[in-house]
Amino acid sequence: MHLTYSSHIRKTVAALTLTATSGLCFAQYRSDADGPFLPSPVRSASTVPGNGDVNPYGVAFIKNNFQTAGGPLQPGDVLVSNFNNNQNLQGTGTTIVRIPKSGPPTLFFQGTAPLGLSTALGTLQYGFIVVGNLPTADGTSGTAQAGSLLVINNQGKLVQTITSPDINGPWDMALVDRGDHAIAFISNAISGAVSRLDFAVSPAGLSLLSSKTIASGYMHRGDPAALFDAPTGLVYDHHRDVLYVASTLDNEIFAVRDAADRRHDDGPGEIIYQDNQHLHGALAMAMAPNGHLLVTNNDVINADPNQPSEIVEFTTNGQFVKEIPVDPNLGGSFGLNVDTSNGSAMLAAVDDNMASLMIWTLKLN
Repeated sequence: MHLTYSSHIRKTVAALTLTATSGLCFAQYRSDADGPFLPSPVRSASTVPGNGDVNPYGVAFIKNNFQTAGGPLQPGDVLVSNFNNNQNLQGTGTTIVRIPKSGPPTLFFQGTAPLGLSTALGTLQYGFIVVGNLPTADGTSGTAQAGSLLVINNQGKLVQTITSPDINGPWDMALVDRGDHAIAFISNAISGAVSRLDFAVSPAGLSLLSSKTIASGYMHRGDPAALFDAPTGLVYDHHRDVLYVASTLDNEIFAVRDAADRRHDDGPGEIIYQDNQHLHGALAMAMAPNGHLLVTNNDVINADPNQPSEIVEFTTNGQFVKEIPVDPNLGGSFGLNVDTSNGSAMLAAVDDNMASLMIWTLKLN
């Protein structure tokens, strides 16, 4: 499926592409009659499973070191978690869909309600999938529960449910895989804080070693349209030991230093990117192969009908690079991820409006 964009959007993004030569380069392009080339997804696939769950949120790649023995997952597959049920009630989705490298989507996991599988989705090389669970009773923030992390094996079976006082509405997650040790940085929608959970990992599962709040003070509130406006996207830079945090309601990107070693909460960190022209409710976030950050806009803050459902690329020094359109209507851009572990660079992003996943191939040079 190729989306149709308005003429204004086509020309705006084309101009940005021409002026931001250091930004992402796409391996495949589509030509528009009234403007230069625009990136077109290599592939688009439905994320709706047989039970009718919608509102795809989390995106995770199966990397080449993932232990696939005994299960259907293969390197290059993409997993997508669904947050809503077939009645479109938020915080009631129970499924994870597998988008294989080739072939049609299939159901990978279906849990038992009450569940609400959020943007917090990641994989560990021992063959585990970790997903945040933020359930509601009726699709409103007033009935939202603290939730948990679910640990699922490579056969799609739930093996663990992890709870902690530092898990309070897991909205997104940066999962750092270090083999027999892992760190889960979690943004919590209910408390508006960011937690760090340290785990020992073995073929038997995950053992929680410690947990603590490492950052707080982000604006947060319930929202009928988005369930919560709260800190969301997290990216961990292990070279600098910096955790980048996209705070939706603040509409800013923060940097939390010494994230893996921090022993106390010292507030939200420092603002590294503030841009009301291009940020419209900063949401999920990923790091591109060129070291830039990619953040989606959910359009519930500072909405601009001329820039709907955009992915914004910017440097870690806070310099805007360009925008990538996801959907011609507001509210379509949510979860995304980037993978470079399988011999190429891939960008995958969900379109909530279409309940679909789009995948682009990126040039590494």
